[in-house]
Amino acid sequence: MIKQKSAPTVSVVLSVKNGGRDLPQAVGTILTQSFADFELIAINNGSTDETRAFLDGISDPRVHVVHQEDAGLAGALNRGIALARGRYIARQDHDDLADPSRIAKQVEFLNTHPHHGLVGTRAEIWVGDTPSGRFHDHPTEDQLLKFDLLFNNPFVHSSVMMRKSALERVGFYTTDPARQPPEDYELWSRISRHYRVANLAERLTVYREVPASMSRVTAQPFLQKLVTISSENLAYASGATGPQQVHVDIAALVHGAEDGVSLKPDIKQMCTVLQEAGFRIGNGQVGPELAQRVANAQAHIQHLVRLRLPMLNLAWRAARAVRGKFRRLMAAIR
Repeated sequence: MIKQKSAPTVSVVLSVKNGGRDLPQAVGTILTQSFADFELIAINNGSTDETRAFLDGISDPRVHVVHQEDAGLAGALNRGIALARGRYIARQDHDDLADPSRIAKQVEFLNTHPHHGLVGTRAEIWVGDTPSGRFHDHPTEDQLLKFDLLFNNPFVHSSVMMRKSALERVGFYTTDPARQPPEDYELWSRISRHYRVANLAERLTVYREVPASMSRVTAQPFLQKLVTISSENLAYASGATGPQQVHVDIAALVHGAEDGVSLKPDIKQMCTVLQEAGFRIGNGQVGPELAQRVANAQAHIQHLVRLRLPMLNLAWRAARAVRGKFRRLMAAIR
């Protein structure tokens, strides 16, 4: 039996609702980690299946189980973080799998990189128990990740390890319904404004792809929140005090949120914002990879605006025709 210290190095936080057959395997990949100085805080978030019985049957002293009514994912994770005693917080989902060396390698990274607040890993993508041959091979370097965060989430949630001190500084997961989901993208964005971030180059996580994901089930509300967070990131990265229409235009164009795009988005201004964001992210030293990302983003925005022109012209002609009919009608009435 492993003797538990009063304060472990790592607190692994897992929230589960109706974990089914995947939960034992996911928990097993944590309890067999090569790095043993951790606690696993398992939040049973309103399960109605056998989850409670399974968690209560675990005898490992490193496991701490909390049963509660469903508080949503963000609320459950925040409770786990509040209970955590470790200086590092590792995330684990109830249906994903961790390589035996994952925690050890992330602890080593954070120990040797004191300015990093967050480190994830690359991941294999499985559908159920079957490898798909696809991977989440996100960038590993801080500047590239920060540029990617302007638009999307380049971290696999269940692969992430964070400093608890970073969470105490920037705040835990948001529970504001106007900002989550995606609660993970929202939190990584805030962390990246104060700390360096990274992904390990190894695939140390198995991410199980769920067809009916939260983002697909509630597509439109999710999209609107994505645009909100993206526009905030663009504003912060380019030195603005808050999101302006140009930042909203960029975010809405990239995510196909047509309702958020102004009638005549300013291509030159949007490209300037992207250039300034890249310059600031690179601290004035824009290397080849970051420069290529900036150029690609600018080209993509220009392409998206050009695609809109025929639709705008058609809408303008339709509106002019309606106005013409209305004027003729009013003239006949007179």
